[in-house]
Amino acid sequence: VQLQASGGGLVQAGGSLRLSCAASIRTFSRYHMGWFRQAPGKEREFVARISNNDGRTYYADSVKGRFTISRDNAKNTVYLQMNSLKPEDTAVYYCAADPHYHSDYARITNYLYWGQGTQVTVSS
Repeated sequence: VQLQASGGGLVQAGGSLRLSCAASIRTFSRYHMGWFRQAPGKEREFVARISNNDGRTYYADSVKGRFTISRDNAKNTVYLQMNSLKPEDTAVYYCAADPHYHSDYARITNYLYWGQGTQVTVSS
């Protein structure tokens, strides 16, 4: 299984980026997919999650209303649309796959597969 994240880059505060994560999972539609991020000197933190069947979404409070997670099961891809970016959003963003339902969806150890990360830098 491989997850390939892309779409990161340098953007000014207030700008937008869309991250993509292509998954080489035959049963991609069965996986709950998440995005996490890690800023320099900080721990990896939960950003967003989308459920497998009903597409229910969950967000960290820090990104709610600005970020949108979505998925295209036909393309085995999950997206993270990031609007109104702030300098504090600067981090390496990782996509991850969770094969099971978890009520504690933000727990890192629930996610079995991880992508390599893509850098997002927001300048002030």
